[in-house]
Formats: sequence, C-alpha cells, structure tokens
Amino acid sequence: MIRNEPIIARGDMIRCALCKDAPCAAACERLDPAGLLRSIWFRNEQGAVSRLPEENPCRDCDAPCEQACVRPSEVPIRRLVNRLYDEVKPEVETPVPPDEDRLKCDLCGIELENPFLLSSSVVASTYDMCARAFEAGWAGACFKTICSLDIHEASPRFSALTGAGGNIIGFKNIEQLSDHSVAENMEIFRRLKANYPNKFILASIMGQDEAEWGTLSRLCQENGADAVELNFSCPNMAEGGLGSDIGQVPELVERFTAAAKRACSIPVLAKLTPNVATMSPAAEAALRGGADGIAAINTIKSVTGINLHTFVAAPAVRGQSAVGGYSGNAVKPIALRFIAELAQNPKLAGLHLTAMGGVETWQDALEFILLGGGSIQVTTAVMQYGYRIIDDLKEGLNLYLAEKGFTSVREAVGLGLDSLHGTTDTLERDTVIFPKFLRDKCVGCGRCEISCADGGHQAIRLNESRRPVLDGKKCVGCHLCVLVCPQRAIVPGSKRVLPRRAET
Repeated sequence: MIRNEPIIARGDMIRCALCKDAPCAAACERLDPAGLLRSIWFRNEQGAVSRLPEENPCRDCDAPCEQACVRPSEVPIRRLVNRLYDEVKPEVETPVPPDEDRLKCDLCGIELENPFLLSSSVVASTYDMCARAFEAGWAGACFKTICSLDIHEASPRFSALTGAGGNIIGFKNIEQLSDHSVAENMEIFRRLKANYPNKFILASIMGQDEAEWGTLSRLCQENGADAVELNFSCPNMAEGGLGSDIGQVPELVERFTAAAKRACSIPVLAKLTPNVATMSPAAEAALRGGADGIAAINTIKSVTGINLHTFVAAPAVRGQSAVGGYSGNAVKPIALRFIAELAQNPKLAGLHLTAMGGVETWQDALEFILLGGGSIQVTTAVMQYGYRIIDDLKEGLNLYLAEKGFTSVREAVGLGLDSLHGTTDTLERDTVIFPKFLRDKCVGCGRCEISCADGGHQAIRLNESRRPVLDGKKCVGCHLCVLVCPQRAIVPGSKRVLPRRAET
C-alpha cells in the first residue's frame, strides 16, 4: 500500500500544534490521538493504522480530545481517525515488522542499529541532548563541531520561512561551532561512549592548520569517537580560510584530510559545502587525502528576508545581519542532486555517503538512500519537532522495506541512480500523458483552469457545473494542473503517442 503521496495529507490537520504531552491524548482513554496525528504528519499513516484497536472507538464518541485540544475544535481528530479506519486500513497489506533488523546498516564498516543520526549542530551539542536522543532511538550523533576557537554566538541567530500552518519550510542560521572547550567536549565523548557503547559517535572537527586538524582527530579517537567528520563547509565562520572557504578549494580539502588521516586510525569523512557548482572536485580531493566517506550537504548560503520597515535582513542583531546557512525541507531537492552527483561519480566508488539536507519524513530519508546515501543525518526537523520524530522515521522505513521484500536497508542504496540523468536531452519526448479529473473529489474551484490559462497551454475550462473539461488538442501533458489542485483531484491519466515529425 506504500504510495508516494499519503491518503491523509498534512493539510488535513494543518492546525495541529503537535504538542508536547498533548492534552488530546490525556482526554482519550482508548487511543493515543497525539501519536496518530504525528504519524499522519510524518507520512506514516500505515504505521498509525497498526496501532489502532480492531474496533473503531471514535464512531460514536463525542470527541473529548477535540475539546481538550490547545486549539479547541480546530483539529478534526475524530474525522482523521475515522479516515484511518475507512480509507487507509482497508489498503494495508503488510503488517509492521516485529523487529527492526531490516534497518541495520553500517557507516564505514561500523555497525549502526538504523541509518538515522543527528547531524552536527545544536541538536547534538551536550551530553544530555545526545543521551536523550540515544534513548529515543537514534543510532548515533555527529557532535557539534569541535574547535579551539573562542566561540560567542549572536542573538538572535535563527530565521525561517514558514508554511500556512506555521511549520518551518526553510530555516536560516548564523550559528557557528561548539562553544565548549576541547577538553569539555572530550569529557562528553568519554561519558557517551561509557554509557552508550553501541551508539555511533561521529566527531565533527574544524582545525586552523594541518597540525590542529591532526590533533583534534587524534583526541577524538582517544576519547571514544567512532569516526571523524571534517567540517569543510560551515558557511558562518567569521575568520577567513575556515569552513566553506576550505570546501571550495580542493587542494585544501586534500591537505587537511590527509592531516587528519595521519593522526588517527578511525574512519574520516569530509563534510562538503553545497556552495559550489559541482561537489565532485572537492570529493575527489578528499579521496586523494585518504577520506573513507563524504558527508553532504551542509547549509546553503542565504538571505531569508528583509524587514520592510527597518530594511535589515533576518535575523537582525542590533540593526545588522549577515548571510547565513539555509536548511530545512526546502533544500532537499538541492541536497538530493549533490548526493546523486557523488554517487554517480565512478572515481568515488566505495566511499560511504552520509546524506542530509531537508529530511523530515521516512520518505525523505528513503529518497537519499535510493540516490546512494548509506546513512542519514537530521537537524532542522529535530529543531522543529524534537527527537521523537525517530519513531516514525524508523517505523515508516521498516514497513516500506518489509512491503518491498527487502531484508536490509542496504539493498535499497542507489536503486534510483540508473534512471536519473544529468540533463533532459536523453528523455523520451513522443508521449503525452493527459490529466485525469476525479469528479468525486473535485469541488469546482477552478484553480486548474487559472493555472493552465496563465501558466500553461489553455487546455482546461470549467463547464456549467463548474467541473473541468480538457481540450486534448491543446494539452501537452505538463501536469501543472496536477500539482496546483488543492483537492488532489487530478491525477495522471491516459497516454497519447505523438506522430513523429518528418525529417527534412
């Protein structure tokens, strides 16, 4: 039953605040409505169905959960649960596996219980935070970048672009590196490894010269790190010659990677910047330096907005701002492109790719896996929703693997690469796939006609009943109407093979 688009979309529960200790859950004696809503939000409907009792307790219920909601009566909890029973459950073909063995994988030969790691950022910056994440089910963490610099952060240091429901679509930060001393961070590593010996500790580091790259690598290994990630990509460094300045110069990537490799015997990964036209030159340089893997992508240099009254960009710090790093679900298409580029480069064959950039749902993670990612890192979604998202990440991916007949997530790595081309020149252009209108879902809003008229080929009109009618002679099968329909009432339909043009 796994599908690209969920039956119940986020828009159906857009007013849900995804509360901590949700009042709706406390008000219900027979279900965990908060958990069900989170699974819907994170596109794990089928997992939600697996937690439903056989008989639907919501049929004749007076919905005390909706009255207890922090937005009373604004979230249709009862209707959403009924749709799980009526629309999703009948299509479920595969039960949720009783174990998570399919999720086991490795990072440079070191076993992971699942592919999901916290990425180097504030979400993995203290012992307590990492410990709580490990307890929640994350396989490991890439600790916030360790350095010898004296870090003092700006306030505020975040801004965001948000969707209609207030959820973050794109996120900007001007944050720098760990503000703990090297000694303090080494103590954290020792405690984490002592208390969580089976969790993966990836130590992100940034040196100022070859000697320091080597020293930090050695210290991380001595204090319990399983691998080292070289931060060649932070876009927010105040001093020149650090962060993304390095990642844009392959010679420096090679030199500092080699320095780290000489100083330690654990795997070394180079974290590369997306602020380049192509990532392969830096990745190939990292390989020449001895890298065991590549981490990508880091954040993209950005400006998220300008205050129209003060004329200062966000976030404003005492009337000033700066270009910062952009992340969140909005950057996923760019991140996927870079991961595919690296995975399709034959010179990089055998390098582990730990992928990140906009992962919120298990589908997001799977897309990176299908394009070559052997492990997945997450930050912005955790900052917005918390470590608890790991439940739906693991359950959704585990169920998908079972339904597809995979015995291991490793079997899915790279399966999407063969069909992806670097240009559109090789694509077939002799077939038109017409849109199909689902009359039972259509509400007659006319959005399809507007978009087709003003952004397409004037092939749709509304009839006297306010239902779309297609002019097949004008339609070119672009599918703009499929994308803009707010009711999801337009889907791909019949095909027509175009007559080939006579050659001159």
